[in-house]
Amino acid sequence: MSYEYDQASLPDLLPLYYRRLFPFSQYFRWLNYGGVTKNYFQNREFSFTLKDDIYVRYQCFNNQSELEKEMQKMNPYKIDIGAVYSHRPSQHNTVKSGTFQALEKELVFDIDMTDYDDVRNCCSAAEICSKCWTLMTIAIRILDRALKEDFGFKHRLWVYSGRRGVHCWVCDEAARKLTQSARAAVAEYLSAVKGGEEAIKKVQLSDPIHPFIKESLKVLEHYFEDYALVNQDILGSKESIDKVLALLPEEVRDLLQNDFLKVKTATQRWECLKKRVLQMQGVLKKGVYGDWDIMFQYCYPRLDTNVSKGINHLLKSPFSVHPKTGRVSVPIDLKLLDQFDPFAVPTISLICQELDKALEGDEEANDKENEGEPEQKRRVRDYKKTSLAKYVKVFEQFVEKMEQSWKGELLKKSDQQKDF
Repeated sequence: MSYEYDQASLPDLLPLYYRRLFPFSQYFRWLNYGGVTKNYFQNREFSFTLKDDIYVRYQCFNNQSELEKEMQKMNPYKIDIGAVYSHRPSQHNTVKSGTFQALEKELVFDIDMTDYDDVRNCCSAAEICSKCWTLMTIAIRILDRALKEDFGFKHRLWVYSGRRGVHCWVCDEAARKLTQSARAAVAEYLSAVKGGEEAIKKVQLSDPIHPFIKESLKVLEHYFEDYALVNQDILGSKESIDKVLALLPEEVRDLLQNDFLKVKTATQRWECLKKRVLQMQGVLKKGVYGDWDIMFQYCYPRLDTNVSKGINHLLKSPFSVHPKTGRVSVPIDLKLLDQFDPFAVPTISLICQELDKALEGDEEANDKENEGEPEQKRRVRDYKKTSLAKYVKVFEQFVEKMEQSWKGELLKKSDQQKDF
């Protein structure tokens, strides 16, 4: 069941979405962080993009009800989340110069498919398809493992952007408190593809190989053949073969030009390449790995490090609607990562129609059942009647897991207050 999304219908659909479907309760529970730190939610910046690209920054709210009312009044086309500041963001012009500071924010990562345009043959710019979406799967696998095992972060929320990329919100207290230079160091640790469009070889692996690179290589090996050799056919045409060979030292390149004439398929060519690199190992310069360099250049995650570095950098909020595609920016269930399909993510038109359908049948029954019930309880049931339900469930589970850790914090705090 798929309803065509029409951009012109967005102003009519957003009021219904914010009134009946947006998961305000779980959203507030997330950003309030259990109320462990005083004014944490109140000092958080929200930014709204309204119709005709009107941009409203430094919005802030006292509680869930205030946030709901304002969002239902403004019906933003896009919601961005910023830092937790030293003062209310709405007062940024009135506090003494220099005292308004961004104090904390989740450690965030932004991976955008357009950054892979030089290594994908199927699409370019904002276009994506199932063939290149594997790049996002690889990025999540590599980065999530490192954030969990190398850095020890427990609370990692991965979100589809609604169009052509993914975002990660690392919500552990230690991550939220990181300084700008510490964030830059984490982003640097996770980066392997460097150099602008002009750089031919964008990957320089160290010698000896860092354990993090070894772990990442396991992920790349798992996906490489199917993604790069079959779906992208990087050793298919002369043009794409030349592009791959340009990443190898001249002595290997010359031999392979010859080898490739004798074999027909991309997989056979890749086997030839690996063999040649192995044979030449004693001759190659230190830090030249040949096949590994190619795998990293073609498949390794490409991070927008500026997004991760800045504490006051805004990032699109989960459950914001992408105005161009109409798709909701939904959390990704990592247990089902390989099955995640960006084209199956519901559009705002689909969920609004599903809701209308569900309400049509039982309008009278609903009226009786809902008498005297708060709006919030009714809305909880509303999103459950749509394709949004399974994504809200992923979000709910994420928030519940975090709440378990805050309970421990709050107990510690109350114990400390008793020790007088």
